[in-house]
Amino acid sequence: MIADAYLGPPVRPTARFLFAHPAHMIALGFGSGLSPLAPGTVGTLWGWASFVALRQWLSPAAMGLLLVAAIAIGWWACTVTARHLRVADPGSIVWDEIVTIWMVLLFIMPARWDLQLAAFLIFRFFDTVKPGPIRWADQRFKASGWRGGFGILFDDLLAGACTLLVIAFWKAVIA
Repeated sequence: MIADAYLGPPVRPTARFLFAHPAHMIALGFGSGLSPLAPGTVGTLWGWASFVALRQWLSPAAMGLLLVAAIAIGWWACTVTARHLRVADPGSIVWDEIVTIWMVLLFIMPARWDLQLAAFLIFRFFDTVKPGPIRWADQRFKASGWRGGFGILFDDLLAGACTLLVIAFWKAVIA
């Protein structure tokens, strides 16, 4: 938490908070970030389910455009919501997990459910443990304002890139 960047004690996110501003709805993953247990995992599951649903109607190119728009809108939403919660990177903000699992799935599709599950588990590992460059990004961009909103997204996007590298290596060794 960045003590001098946010005035006052942290705000606890609630259903009322979720509906108080459109940015909150997005950043809190349409409510998935309100989970009392493992909100990042719940948000990633919501992202996986929403990707599978969206894929029924959107082409890969349209999904790619949606992903780019979701990252840009998420930057704004994460910045606003973190400021309103008075915490640099609140666990209830799960839009970073959602857009990252969309990115990972977009790059591995078409894929059977077991590869999708592996991608989910590998991403959750990298996002939770934060090895090397992911930890650096998490610490480097933890701030208030627009830089902090970017940081909320950036370390997860790096975790997603690491996930894709592991899957590419795994496919190269198996194939």
